[in-house]
Amino acid sequence: MLIITRRPGEKIMVGDDVVVEVIEVSGSSVRIGIAAPKSIPVYREEIWAAVQAENRAAAASDVTELPDDVPAPSKNP
Repeated sequence: MLIITRRPGEKIMVGDDVVVEVIEVSGSSVRIGIAAPKSIPVYREEIWAAVQAENRAAAASDVTELPDDVPAPSKNP
């Protein structure tokens, strides 16, 4: 992990396309801005973890557990 010190208004480049800017520091809170191409998803860690957990649960569920109005997947490729 890279650890650096930045002041409000200063930026960090991640690769060629992602810019992270320190917007404000207030007490123990830091506001940052992230500029990234639309093709690169940016999430807060807790949201990312919740989405991943939901995806794992959905992938592990049996087709018989689906509601009646959802068609079962076709067996033919």
